[in-house]
Amino acid sequence: MPPFKFNSEIMEGGSGAKIQLYSSLAANPVGVIQINHGLAEHAARYEEFAEALYQNGFHAYAHDHRGHGGTTAPDAPSRMFAPKDGAKKVLADVEAIHKLIANRHPNLPVITFGHSMGGLIALNHAIQYAANPAGLAIWNSNFSAGVLGKLAQAILKFERFRLGHDVPSRMLPKLTFVAWAKTIKQRRTDFDWLSHDESRVNAYIADPLCGWDASVAMWQDVFNLIFFGADNKNLAKLETSLPINIHGGGQDPATDLAKATKALASRFEALGFSQVTAVVDPQSRHESLNETNRTEVTDDFIVWAKQAITNWQKT
Repeated sequence: MPPFKFNSEIMEGGSGAKIQLYSSLAANPVGVIQINHGLAEHAARYEEFAEALYQNGFHAYAHDHRGHGGTTAPDAPSRMFAPKDGAKKVLADVEAIHKLIANRHPNLPVITFGHSMGGLIALNHAIQYAANPAGLAIWNSNFSAGVLGKLAQAILKFERFRLGHDVPSRMLPKLTFVAWAKTIKQRRTDFDWLSHDESRVNAYIADPLCGWDASVAMWQDVFNLIFFGADNKNLAKLETSLPINIHGGGQDPATDLAKATKALASRFEALGFSQVTAVVDPQSRHESLNETNRTEVTDDFIVWAKQAITNWQKT
């Protein structure tokens, strides 16, 4: 097998953005994993995950979403999807990558993977574009915003009116990142809620492309993604035979200690989805792919992905 390489390129997105895209191409591929990163991070952080996929016969594609990393657009300054219809434009970019994969690898099944905000994006994309992937993986995502989510939307609407759309929200960081940090007893840093692995937390803190405060507009788009994906009428648009992999951490404050993980799995099962795999790692925090047991977690995902592809080939 040739040595692993995480390739980098710039491509035109579906929304007018110039997308920073990373990819790795396996020698004898069995499928493709399309990766969607989380809020206030970037796709290059998934290089280790991509290498594991490469070693097991999967191509990997990961791009920086609008307002993140190296992706640029006239209407998407750093930390904002867009002044208007940001979520719609983010999904259009995901679809552009999805089509690019189909064009480059027309006979390979594609599994859509998303971490945290990326999980919101992955599910919304599958619904709104009828993407029909071979599998859908939603990791460390919270679709259980409920009443507090509606309150957050009201706060953001007020902030947008008083402060503008392109400035950092004053309240949402306090309700999310700051609040999550406080749940970790005897924490070493304010980002210990991400992982038990100190080296991974240190790398996140040292990375200038991570850990920033999102704009009011971006937070509004995130909540739009949450509530759209949490609507049973929208979930019912998906094929109930779609293999779904839901993963969460039992010590993740961003998913209410995996209560949101379990709730999402139960929602799918109640709607009649027949291939739902739900895993809660009791010792894991928010970034399962950067936890101390990431090798085992990744291996388990690869086993599931290969089975999903086998099922896809039979249909």
